[in-house]
Amino acid sequence: MRGRVVTFRSNAKLARQLWGRPSQMALRNLRSLTDQHSLSVGAGDLQLLNGKWYVTHAGLLGIAQRKHCAAIKSSLIERLSDPLASRRIFKATVYKSSGSRGYVGFGDADPSNVSSLVHGAEMRVAETRAVNRALRKAYGIGLCSVEELGAPSGSTNSANNHHDFQRQDSSNGSANGNPRLRDQLCLLIRKYSLDPAAVKAYAAEFCGTETISGASRDLVESFISHLSASAKENRDTLICKLNSFSGTQEVKS
Repeated sequence: MRGRVVTFRSNAKLARQLWGRPSQMALRNLRSLTDQHSLSVGAGDLQLLNGKWYVTHAGLLGIAQRKHCAAIKSSLIERLSDPLASRRIFKATVYKSSGSRGYVGFGDADPSNVSSLVHGAEMRVAETRAVNRALRKAYGIGLCSVEELGAPSGSTNSANNHHDFQRQDSSNGSANGNPRLRDQLCLLIRKYSLDPAAVKAYAAEFCGTETISGASRDLVESFISHLSASAKENRDTLICKLNSFSGTQEVKS
C-alpha cells in the first residue's frame, strides 16, 4: 500500500486555520516533523499547545505502521501498582523488527497526575503513556505526547484548561460547558452527512481523552476546526478516516 503524502505547506495551512498564526520556531519544527516523520496535522497526529508541538497516540501509531513495526507488547507492573490508590504502572516494549531486542517505555497514572475528568481510567492512561514512550524511543521522536501531559498543579500551563473546562461544564450542565460547540459539531455532521458515532469516537482520540466531555474547550474547538477543514479539503479522505471508527462504541458527549 502506498504511503500517504504529507506536505509542510498543507500542514502549515491547516495549522493556521486551527490555531492562528504559529511562531516561526513552531513552523520550523513543523517542517522538520513533516519531513522526518510524515506527521499530519489533518490526521490529528499533532497538537499545538501553548506554542509547542505535541505528538498524539494516533500519530505515534501511524509512524509505527509506516515503519512496519513488528510488535508492541505491554504489561502491568503489579508489584509497583497500587489498585487501592488507583495507581497503575505499565511497561511497554516496541519491536521494530522480528529480530529487534525491543525499546522499553514505562508509563504511570494515578489521580494526582491525570485530569479529574478521567479518574477511574488510570489503567488505560498508564498503558497509553507507556506505549507512547516506547514508540518515541524506538523511532526517535523527541516530542512529548499529548497523553503524557500530567494534571495541573497550580502552574499556568495547557493542562489548566481541564480545570477551567470542568468549572464551565458544571456551570450549565451542557457538554463541554458550551452548547455552541456541540451545535457546531452537529451542524458539520449534518452538512457533510457524517456518521455521528464515528465522529464522536474520532473526537475522543483527537483530544486524547476517554470521552468528548473529558476534553478541554481548546481541544474541542481545535477538533471542530480540524473536522471542518478536513471535510472541505477532501471529504472522501475524511470518510475513510471515520470508517476506521465505525466499529467503535459510541462516546458520550
